Amino acid sequence: MKRKKIVCSILLYFLLGILAILVLVPVYYLIVTTFKSGTEAALYPMALPTSFSLQSYKEAFVKMQYPRAFLNTLVITGVSVGGIIITASMCGYALNRREKTKWSKGVFLLILSGIMFPYQMSILGLYRLIRDLHLMNRLTAVILVDIAVNLPFAVFLFKSFVSTIPVELEEAARIDGAGVYKTFWMITFPLLKPTIATVAILNTLTIWNDFMGPLYFLQSREKDVILQEVYRNIGQFSTDWTSLFPMMVLGVLPLLIFYLAMQKMVIGGVMSGSVKG
Repeated sequence: MKRKKIVCSILLYFLLGILAILVLVPVYYLIVTTFKSGTEAALYPMALPTSFSLQSYKEAFVKMQYPRAFLNTLVITGVSVGGIIITASMCGYALNRREKTKWSKGVFLLILSGIMFPYQMSILGLYRLIRDLHLMNRLTAVILVDIAVNLPFAVFLFKSFVSTIPVELEEAARIDGAGVYKTFWMITFPLLKPTIATVAILNTLTIWNDFMGPLYFLQSREKDVILQEVYRNIGQFSTDWTSLFPMMVLGVLPLLIFYLAMQKMVIGGVMSGSVKG
């Protein structure tokens, strides 16, 4: 039995090692290529660069107008995530506390239907709506679409977590004279921190990496986000790999730092937000 366990452990670690290599090889290729010239990257794609230079990053920083693109991406992501948290928390709270009524169940099912269908299926209708509202080529258009698209799952998480909050706390606040809004913001909302962290992290990753929304609704370069600047290196007949890879690293780096700083909250928030349904 001990030999079988040892053999199984060896095989398991061997397979995990292979999977780790398969995951790390593209990352290695991406990072190493950013320090090479175009000729060196074509002749020796997997080899280490003969000399390490940050010149490609400097050129990419200037070429993609990184401060402007970063600011646009940050504004869209920050405002969208904030809007999702505020709207979904209030909606999830109301649906949970009124879940016995027929109207509440119907509204909740209607909201959940947004999870079943990708918003790309309704992109034509969204485009016409944004155009009729005169929001084309404005960051507001992308923000509103991002909030609407990511709202259903956030409402589901908040509604589930509100069940873990004792109703007696709210009843005590009402006895002290607090209204519905004051009870929610002063009592319930602070207790939603695990789910707030989960929604914030997951939606930050999603919205930061969104390419289709800005592509459809932002038409001038002054409003471009990071992914649009990266996409400019991909032509119909050729791709500028030496510029593309440094831009990809510059685009992913803020998100990587954010995720590493918040990774503990990702696991803790998801576990806490799925305790009750």
